[in-house]
Amino acid sequence: MPRIFIFVGLILLLCLLLPPAIIARVRSTPNSNLPIHIIQDMAFQSKYKTQAVNPMFADGNTMRPPVTNAVARGETYLDAHLYDGVIDGQWANVLPSQIKMDFATLRRGQERFNIYCSVCHGISGGGNGIVNQRAMELVANTNGPVNGTVWVQAKNLVHDELVTVQPMGQVFNTITYGIRNMAGYGSQVPTEDRWAIAAYVKALQRSQIAQPSDVPAGTKVADHISPSPATTAVHNVASKGATIPASNSLTNPATSMLEGKL
Repeated sequence: MPRIFIFVGLILLLCLLLPPAIIARVRSTPNSNLPIHIIQDMAFQSKYKTQAVNPMFADGNTMRPPVTNAVARGETYLDAHLYDGVIDGQWANVLPSQIKMDFATLRRGQERFNIYCSVCHGISGGGNGIVNQRAMELVANTNGPVNGTVWVQAKNLVHDELVTVQPMGQVFNTITYGIRNMAGYGSQVPTEDRWAIAAYVKALQRSQIAQPSDVPAGTKVADHISPSPATTAVHNVASKGATIPASNSLTNPATSMLEGKL
């Protein structure tokens, strides 16, 4: 092959490499000039930026305050029962009409409780969640030097009388807005799920104080049920001669809830 062809080929190859190199250089080099917009769309328009002075208004501010008494669509929050857990100024003892009391609601409450609440309050609600356990270890400083950790023992939701006597609406309100050192979950958990959690908490509480009268007649306890914080009430009932089936057992707090025992 003649050398001229080789030289021409190399020159052409270098020419082909130039555009990508130039583009890479331009993209990687800061430039105070505006970029080239082939398709303008709305990239350039007359507008006032945030916090800028605006002579159109008497106060000279671009940012305008909310219109007095204006309410965004779907955000009226006029239902005190649904959004605050209150009926006629008193804590509600029942779910709002928009939420049905059934196994689906309680299962949803159990699921959300296990996700958001059990880390501090424990799966059974006894205040022994893994985060609480670790925090208490750090506060006690049993394995190291003083580290300034501050923590308040998580509430026992199923045995602490300050909690067990609270109506469902109050439990919902606490979940929504928080209390003392506990932050509210209103911004993280939807309203319906917060009610489901409140219902499940009441079911957990009910499961700890089951009575023989709660047990359906003619049923017996399944042999495979083992003692645990969540089944204490069941074994107390069984020791008195009452029986309940595994499928309808008080080991599932939802059973008592649905039978109107709460």
